[in-house]
Amino acid sequence: MQSFFSKYYNYIFLVVVIFYNLFPKKARPFVLLLVSLLFYFIISKFLILCLISTIVSIYFSTRILDKFNKEKESKLENVDKEEKQAIKQKYKRKNKLVLVVCILFNVAFLFIFKYLKFFIINTNTILSLFDISTGLKVHKIIAPIGLSFYTLQALSYLFDVYNGKTECDKNFFRVALFISFFPQIMEGPMARYEDTAKDLYEGHKISYNNMCLGLQRIGWGLFKKIIIADRLNILVKTVFSEYSIFSGPVIFMGAAAYTMMLYMEFSASIDVVIGIGEMFKVKIPDNFRQPFFSKNISEFWTRWHISLGKWFKDYIYYPISLSKPMKKLTVKMRKIMGNYYGPLISGSVALFTVWLLNGLWHGAGWTFILFGLYHFVLIFLENIFQKPVNALCAKLKINQKNVIYRFFQSFKVIVLVIIGELIFRAESLHAAFGMLKRMFTKFNVHSWEFTKLGLDMPDYVILVITILVVLVIGILKEMNINIREKISGMHIALRWFIYYALIFAVLIFGAYGPGYQPIDPIYADF
Repeated sequence: MQSFFSKYYNYIFLVVVIFYNLFPKKARPFVLLLVSLLFYFIISKFLILCLISTIVSIYFSTRILDKFNKEKESKLENVDKEEKQAIKQKYKRKNKLVLVVCILFNVAFLFIFKYLKFFIINTNTILSLFDISTGLKVHKIIAPIGLSFYTLQALSYLFDVYNGKTECDKNFFRVALFISFFPQIMEGPMARYEDTAKDLYEGHKISYNNMCLGLQRIGWGLFKKIIIADRLNILVKTVFSEYSIFSGPVIFMGAAAYTMMLYMEFSASIDVVIGIGEMFKVKIPDNFRQPFFSKNISEFWTRWHISLGKWFKDYIYYPISLSKPMKKLTVKMRKIMGNYYGPLISGSVALFTVWLLNGLWHGAGWTFILFGLYHFVLIFLENIFQKPVNALCAKLKINQKNVIYRFFQSFKVIVLVIIGELIFRAESLHAAFGMLKRMFTKFNVHSWEFTKLGLDMPDYVILVITILVVLVIGILKEMNINIREKISGMHIALRWFIYYALIFAVLIFGAYGPGYQPIDPIYADF
């Protein structure tokens, strides 16, 4: 798989940066669109047809919705109240039909490429228990890169037009560029139409200042990915593939390493995306906000993969929780359980749906489903116990803003997240339960275990130092200190000393050579 850090991506990126400004302003958006489609063709070949199908279906569906809305408005003029109601209902049904057809068309790609194999295997397994043979065969299907990302981003535009939050764009090329912009296509973040579409199509010139800002962010991404994530990959692969020979503490270490690796790789990719966006003067929303400083799991998921969380909240959680059946259930549960617990019970239906879909979004596998349900249970329990915990703290006069209490909360969140990521990364449910069992029962650590992990002492020293650097940067950002602004305000000599330190750190301490295998973009598979 080609990633942001591959030679193909770098060649394309360099060509765009060098020649982009040579084109007139009006032509630059088309350059970006052509480059985006070329890049996607290089990494996905004929599967680019899926991307093009999504672009075309979303564009024409939103145009039809816009046409129906204008027809409705014209027919509503000079009619009585009863007729108005009939006209509104008629066009509501027509709009809903367009919405459903477009959703099904695009979700069909997700089902065929991501879930069909999983569906066939489990159908065959269940029916075999009753000695029934379906004759369904499992074929290897290669999914388009970033399928889940660009599908959800495209659907967000469709939903916003349908709900009247975003005006329908009649410019096909602007819609196409919004969905296919090459830095975002693999791992997001999933921007909203009003966030990036107009800026992308504006054709801003790449200036010296924007180039410097972008390269700063890209350099920070390279630091996290090449020095930390690629190095941790060796340890992670060893522990998860050979967990049966390791003790509980080493398995926990492997799960913690995977959690850190996932964060470093994914956030590094987002840094690159945002950095490229800054070069073209396109503000791409951030996807991470110091998640490991969260005080509970619910907050963690507002800081980790922010764009996905917002997507599920806006397009799944709210529509379900505000639907008529849920409103009726809320009223009923309020009478039975009170004003606090009543809405929690009915809201848990929407929460369950969100986390089931969240698990499935990440992949077609029981480990992903269990990962989603695990977080549903954690958040549900947090919601249930939040009120009594607050009351207990008030009674015991415990200051919940105290540094020690906040440290305890963050530590608890980190441990729970690590357990969740173990389930997420495990090769099967059997492996997940086996690793969890050993983690909580096998406490005898042997020195030879650390010699089997694939890393030597210099590797561990580099990891400790660089992770501490990331931690310090995170603490400063949590304190609302704008580090990039501070660096920009430094004396030029000190500023360039920091830049060169970053560059040489990547060149000298990056995980290269024999024994090191760079990680493909993890989230591009989801």
